[in-house]
Amino acid sequence: MVDQKHRYGSSLRKYHEYWKSQPTPQNFFYWLDHGDGKEVELPECDRVRLEKEQVRYLSREERFNYLVMVDEQGLLRWAKNGEKVWTEGTLYKDSMKGIVPINDQGPTFHYNVHSEGRGSGSTSDSDEEDQPDRDDADKRYLNEDYHNAKGVAKLSKVGPAVAFNHLIRGRTKQGHKWIFVADTSFRLYVGIKQSGAFQHSSFLHGARISAAGLIKIKDGQLRNLAPLSGHYRPSAANFRSFIHNLQDEGTDMSRVSISKSFAVLIGTQIYTRTKRKMKDIETSLKHQKDNLEKVRERYEHEKGKSQSGETEREYLEEHGLDKERLQRQKKDKNLESKIVTKLGVRHKNNNSQKLEGGSPETRLDSVICRRVLVITN
Repeated sequence: MVDQKHRYGSSLRKYHEYWKSQPTPQNFFYWLDHGDGKEVELPECDRVRLEKEQVRYLSREERFNYLVMVDEQGLLRWAKNGEKVWTEGTLYKDSMKGIVPINDQGPTFHYNVHSEGRGSGSTSDSDEEDQPDRDDADKRYLNEDYHNAKGVAKLSKVGPAVAFNHLIRGRTKQGHKWIFVADTSFRLYVGIKQSGAFQHSSFLHGARISAAGLIKIKDGQLRNLAPLSGHYRPSAANFRSFIHNLQDEGTDMSRVSISKSFAVLIGTQIYTRTKRKMKDIETSLKHQKDNLEKVRERYEHEKGKSQSGETEREYLEEHGLDKERLQRQKKDKNLESKIVTKLGVRHKNNNSQKLEGGSPETRLDSVICRRVLVITN
């Protein structure tokens, strides 16, 4: 979702948190502007402030007023008039026509409201009173998870990103509010940061960039660069490419100092990559452990099947031998009957002969049958 009014993110988040607590099927921006939440007004950020704090996005024509070029001496000049760039708040201010001298009477931009001849560009008394609140809101917005955590849980939220954002807030509070953005073609734009009205995303509508941060220029000479941006987080490699491009264009770099924040940026990226690798290793080990568990379970299953099969085989072998023995006895009995029939011998069934062990003929027949069986087997 994109806010078509470009309202300030810190203010929107307050209403977004309230929206999440409501049982509504409406999406956030419809709920806020047209739906059930259009009459909602939060004490920490009233509707007047919500609608007033809208970030300015430059058109292509307006963007040209902030474009900076390098002259033959390596000094930075405004492309619109060829004057040297000087990032000094007591000498220059922002306006609808870009950076102008402090005494310029042209229209200024203040929270999405065009103000004719606002004078030195200073804010009103009420705006000055609101500024500390906005600064605190910005700080909470940048490190929201850290500030929302309580007690010991706060320690788990401390990381390079928190330190990086703390540097941003520290530098802007010290008055270093001149910001720069370099697009993907390394065109350099410079302006003045104004919380809730003008920020890094204002130059290019939040489009892709090669570098962004804070900048200091004195009488056209580049003095300081710091890759500090709350909206963008370009890589250290991109920032190096931006520096190399400045050198290739002949920029006077004799007195340039690169902020310590560049080292923090590198450290943040190393930390992030290391953390990602550790997570990948942990995931890989977990998968290996799961695979070992599956192999063990499969082995136990096969082992159980093997033991069960062995028991079954033993049972069949034991009972199979008994069955075979009975079949052999039956076969022998049938063969004996056939032999007796062939020889024409009849068993005598009188009781006296059975008691006396049978007649000599019967005993002879039995002997003959047994010998025949032995021979046949």
